[in-house]
Amino acid sequence: MRPDLREGKLPTELPSNFAIGPYTITAPVILAPMAGVTDRPFRRLCRELGAGLVVSEMVTSDTSLWNSRKSRMRLDHAGETGPISVQIAGGDPEMMAEAARANVERGAQIIDINMGCPAKKVCKKAAGSALLRDEKLVADILEAVVRSVPVPVTLKIRTGWCPDSRNGVTVAKMAEDLGISALAVHGRTRACGYHGQAEFDTIAEIASAVKIPVFANGDITGAEKARKVLDYTGATAVMIGRAAQGRPWIFREIAHYLATGEQLPEPSLEEVRDILSTHLSELHRFYGEVMGVRIARKHVGWYVKTLADSEDFRKTFNRLDSAEAQHASVREWFERRITRGAKAA
Repeated sequence: MRPDLREGKLPTELPSNFAIGPYTITAPVILAPMAGVTDRPFRRLCRELGAGLVVSEMVTSDTSLWNSRKSRMRLDHAGETGPISVQIAGGDPEMMAEAARANVERGAQIIDINMGCPAKKVCKKAAGSALLRDEKLVADILEAVVRSVPVPVTLKIRTGWCPDSRNGVTVAKMAEDLGISALAVHGRTRACGYHGQAEFDTIAEIASAVKIPVFANGDITGAEKARKVLDYTGATAVMIGRAAQGRPWIFREIAHYLATGEQLPEPSLEEVRDILSTHLSELHRFYGEVMGVRIARKHVGWYVKTLADSEDFRKTFNRLDSAEAQHASVREWFERRITRGAKAA
């Protein structure tokens, strides 16, 4: 019998690494691909802070659209630590195969197929989680992509199209039979979007039904929850998405807790300041000052939203229009808080 998800019983042993094709993943905690979030600066930061694997923002399978600025940025993996995992999205088997080949030529070492995104603009194009309604098309896409590239192919799905049609186990078995090397499962259906609570029963059934690594995804917000989900589902690793926004150190916290059963202390304000300042610099460098300043606003908002009295700072920061002003604002705000804390102590 599986331990109750609420009990949090610690097992005696958890494998610390696993393989995706020829690649050994040394920490069972993975950064989920998120459009507009998991760009190169964020991926590199999360790797440095403990993620065993990071997955890029999804890119369209229509290679004729790759000349846009957005696609060029998403396809840039210069200087990244491998294995480099690139997610592709689309609904045509041959286009998906061509996109996989083109990404491998650009340095991708793992191809990830998106069948989990619930966004309407993706599903309207019969891509993302919309594909789960058509198991024949799922099979055709998986077969075409696996056959097209000499690198491991992974897959991200939801538990099904809607609560009355949870076909995640069927798709998982099909994926394993067709050569998929690992499978990430978000514990909601497409119809659920991001509403309600993720359910892990289907993920547990999938983990029991296949031998390939399974990554549990959805509502995993900290180390103890990660431990409970792994105990309950028997999954190989957890995949972290929204909980990493503004908290990239969540990966080291989870990895440490899974390895030792001990909680790491929260990072100090000084460390948060330093991590955020480094992230800011990388965003400005990667995107250029104009675009980097705009993109930095949402990341800074995520970093400070859990800190008291941050609302006025966020409003002021969002009006700044230069990299220098953003850096100065972050330094001054954190210094005031650090000094106030030292005086209180």
